[in-house]
Amino acid sequence: MKTNLTTTLIFLCVVLLPLQAKMFHVPHGMKADAYPAHVELRWKNNTGFTYEIFRSVEGAPFVQCGETSCDYFLDFFGKPVTKSTPFTYRLLPKGLKVDEQRLKALEIKVQVNPASDDALRDMLQRYTTRYFYDFAEPTTGMARERSNDTNGEIVTTGGTGFGIMALVAAAERDYYPRKDIVHLISRMVGFLEKAERFHGAWAHWYDARTGKPFSFSAYDDGGDLVETALLMQGLLTAKSYFSKGTSDEQLLSQRINKLWETIDWNWYTRGTDSLYWHWSKNHGWKMNHRIKGFDETLITYVLAASSPTFPVTANVYEASFKTSPYFLNGKSYYGIRLDLGMDMGGPLFFTHYSFLGLNPNGLSDRHTNYFERNRAHTLIHRAYAIDNPKQHKGYGSQLWGFTSSDDPLVGYSSHHPGTNADNGTVSPTAALSSIVYTPEESMEVLRYLYYEKGKQLFGKYGFYDAYNPGMPEGQQVVRSYLAIDQGPIAVMTENYRSGLLWKQFMQLPEIRQGLVNLGFSFP
Repeated sequence: MKTNLTTTLIFLCVVLLPLQAKMFHVPHGMKADAYPAHVELRWKNNTGFTYEIFRSVEGAPFVQCGETSCDYFLDFFGKPVTKSTPFTYRLLPKGLKVDEQRLKALEIKVQVNPASDDALRDMLQRYTTRYFYDFAEPTTGMARERSNDTNGEIVTTGGTGFGIMALVAAAERDYYPRKDIVHLISRMVGFLEKAERFHGAWAHWYDARTGKPFSFSAYDDGGDLVETALLMQGLLTAKSYFSKGTSDEQLLSQRINKLWETIDWNWYTRGTDSLYWHWSKNHGWKMNHRIKGFDETLITYVLAASSPTFPVTANVYEASFKTSPYFLNGKSYYGIRLDLGMDMGGPLFFTHYSFLGLNPNGLSDRHTNYFERNRAHTLIHRAYAIDNPKQHKGYGSQLWGFTSSDDPLVGYSSHHPGTNADNGTVSPTAALSSIVYTPEESMEVLRYLYYEKGKQLFGKYGFYDAYNPGMPEGQQVVRSYLAIDQGPIAVMTENYRSGLLWKQFMQLPEIRQGLVNLGFSFP
């Protein structure tokens, strides 16, 4: 027995310990970036090793702050620093003993600076834009419909339109090389040029593996005019932005213009006084869905009236969009008057999608001032959360905003005040994308979500899609990302910061003429 023990000890000392030393390696490509209350570490982890992460602040002893088998780690260190502070990190392969001399090779240093609201907004925009750059579908360049897709490689047209606008802003801010962004959008345009279309309109979703439409619902396997409008809003913004750039950029603008000119908006009236949402070569007009407001579909009529080739008349807008029972409102909620929309305004994406390019500032007609209408809608959501009639956990001035999103309880769902759909779930995109209407109120939510809940709610592409603090711990957050929720955050953050995307879209002559044709006034 003693002989066996001795043999084992000799084996450990002579064989395993030198082998362990040989296994030592430095993670390749280590990088560190500092943000207001976290540091992001990145490296190449092709082996999938598990790393233990240690942090030292201003030369203090190292403390472990987590471990991961991924190729990145977000270290939320709590309250922002009050002065520029050096942080040092060590990435130790789990289970390996590393001598003091070699530890230095596993260290990376970064300077953390005091936080500011502008740095916080910039961080939000950078992270959210990653969804459309780093996570773009690699073959087509299109935006993946969601990060937790169970159907394969499904790409979304409307979400891609939002992503294109986010990428235009990224080019302006030099988040990525401009030529790479032009190449990525060109790849999207190449896919859209070849994809099956339906009298010029695209389908809601496509399967990137086959390039064919992927059914959104039983009869929705063909042209989707609203998704086409959301896509074209983004494409036209890119057309405007790149129109006077390099030869490649000008070519991209020209290709987009050809797509714009081939959408037969008028065909989707069926020869009537209404626009219809869907047409399928397999099911025809079976869904029979007239596009009525007030909701996210306003941009569809604006583009249809602006078309240089197949425009609709103002009569179609008046007879269809404005004749729904929830177009005119005029009631007050929590002392806030709402001119247009359903009771309490409905989900907040109604105030986002059409207004990513369409500038609501100074936009008015005989019914309302659209900035004030959208601000009222947003403030009603906030007031509802503060009132909290259903006594949901966490609601208040720091946590409000309801829209369609994933849901910890029921999967994907539409959440909005005054309905049974309000089940305690808050969607970060709702308040964050409303920053153009409620800058201080939305910033209060952003500060809370990041500084107080960032470790729980913030990931590789920004804030996760849904949060329900009333659920048991571990089930409160849906750690997914959706293109149609990510896009408005990045786009509206840029519009708040500079108005860039509003400017690019609104300076197009055909858009300005279309708005005049529909009876709008604007600066």
